[in-house]
Amino acid sequence: MSSDNDTPLTPTWGPLRSFGRIKSRTLKPRQAALFDTLLPTIAVPDPKAGPVDPKVLMPEATEAWLEIGFGGGEHLAEQASRHPTALMIGCEPFLNGVGSALRHIEERGLNNVRLHADDARDVMAALPDASLDRVMILFPDPWHKARHNKRRLIQDESAAEIARLLKPGGRLRFVTDWKDYAEWALERLERTPGLEWTADRADDWKVAPEDHVVTRYEEKKLGDTDPIFLEFVRT
Repeated sequence: MSSDNDTPLTPTWGPLRSFGRIKSRTLKPRQAALFDTLLPTIAVPDPKAGPVDPKVLMPEATEAWLEIGFGGGEHLAEQASRHPTALMIGCEPFLNGVGSALRHIEERGLNNVRLHADDARDVMAALPDASLDRVMILFPDPWHKARHNKRRLIQDESAAEIARLLKPGGRLRFVTDWKDYAEWALERLERTPGLEWTADRADDWKVAPEDHVVTRYEEKKLGDTDPIFLEFVRT
């Protein structure tokens, strides 16, 4: 974990704690090897060097999705497998998660995934307006303590950035298993111009969408509630 004295990579919104490349345990040999062989072929070009255009990353793609914080990559790989004509951009600063994702990508032979093994904010800032069809945020760090709430991924600034990136009709899915984070995120997303909550009844946020992919993290049930699914559309 980076120290409080480190400088965030892109301090344009939210003093996120989990910036930079982070490794919590030794990478397995196979995963470590994939950092040298597979990752260079599917890595998102350095977003600090210039714009990141989905049309350049995968010219034949019919859609472009972004998953912010893909964890072990199970959800990202499964969605990529289900939607082979969609470009899947995944961002994750934890190297162990990136290593796991690389293994999933290799085993499934996926050609439509591009990874950024670092802070998602850099990629988001480099993407053009209205360039994404979907943004997925599943079980982000809840940062429970009130003094740490400012480190949560969902802030007014990040919500506005997501709205900027989504095409008209594009969708955001935010999932958490912590009640207070769901309330926090809903409050900020609802007041973001251009984003509209799609829920009409309780089941719309209590029942998983048909295309939801259950991950190992979700199965651990570490939160204080069943998963809450917040779906927003770009108006």
